[in-house]
Amino acid sequence: MAKHVYCTYFDDNYLPRGIALYQSLQRYAPGARLWVLCLNDRCYRALLALDLPHLVPCRLADFEAADPEVAATRSTRSTIEYFFTCSPAWMLFVLKREQDADWVTYLDGDLYFYASPELIYQELQGSSVAIIPHRFTRAIGRLKKYGTYNVGWVGVHNEPDGRAVIEWWRKKCIEWCYDYVDGGRFADQGYLDTFPSLSARVRVIDNIGANLAPWNLANYRIDFREDTVFIDDVHPLIFFHFQGVKKGLHWFIFNNHRRYHAPFSSSMREHLYKPYINEVLEIERRTSALLEVPEMKPHGRSSNVGLRKYLEGRVRYLATRFLQVLDVLTGRAFFVYKGVAR
Repeated sequence: MAKHVYCTYFDDNYLPRGIALYQSLQRYAPGARLWVLCLNDRCYRALLALDLPHLVPCRLADFEAADPEVAATRSTRSTIEYFFTCSPAWMLFVLKREQDADWVTYLDGDLYFYASPELIYQELQGSSVAIIPHRFTRAIGRLKKYGTYNVGWVGVHNEPDGRAVIEWWRKKCIEWCYDYVDGGRFADQGYLDTFPSLSARVRVIDNIGANLAPWNLANYRIDFREDTVFIDDVHPLIFFHFQGVKKGLHWFIFNNHRRYHAPFSSSMREHLYKPYINEVLEIERRTSALLEVPEMKPHGRSSNVGLRKYLEGRVRYLATRFLQVLDVLTGRAFFVYKGVAR
């Protein structure tokens, strides 16, 4: 049987979501190994204490010692930009240590599985690299400037052709990896658009059950039957990308569907989001004592800071607050009471 290994990265801010990803992966791919690049020591110590089976934590310092060229970029980039820079190098790091793996696949830390990922591998026969499209709706087509493909799932077959593509990606991210659009470049993600031209064996994943997300939800009809999520009545949901879920206004949890003009039905609220949010909250309760910090705060994104960027940031902050109040008033937000989302 083919051996599929996974890798991701997160720090203590994302630890509960990362563990939710791990738990969902173990439900549908029991025994699958998940390597985690721990982006700070609190995260590493917490994962060591939890001692989760099939999860392999790695200290950031150990990764940097193995790849000093990537480590040398740290002083020139914001925290988030440096994390993005690590993506391809982290895949190669895991590949070298999982030499019997058929595929090593990078997963974003805010993915969550609803079915077996084997459904995706069924279409990857003869492929060297697997990437997944955003599938933006027409209403938000302007977001294509951030890349045709989403970095949430990037798989590499363990052979020279596949490794060569990821090595090219690593080189490009060392050269330039910033949180703004520059021609065809954007962070680590924009480079994926070049992958199909690097090898005829780069496969664009067709299965629409993979990477359902706020930016493509409006393309499909979502149904819930017998504890299974179906897309357009036929395709089972494999994994959802919970990008943009965040706490706010003290007692609430929000999604970012409004940003993408995405629908948010009561069924979606109850059957898609609420189980995920409550699993994350339960993990938060379980791990809070291990993290040794009273409150976690998000990282600044771009190192390209000036008056214009500052003003744009303030406008986004005010717009976000307005939309959060609107979500509270319209019942879209989740009210958290005694550690449970309602």
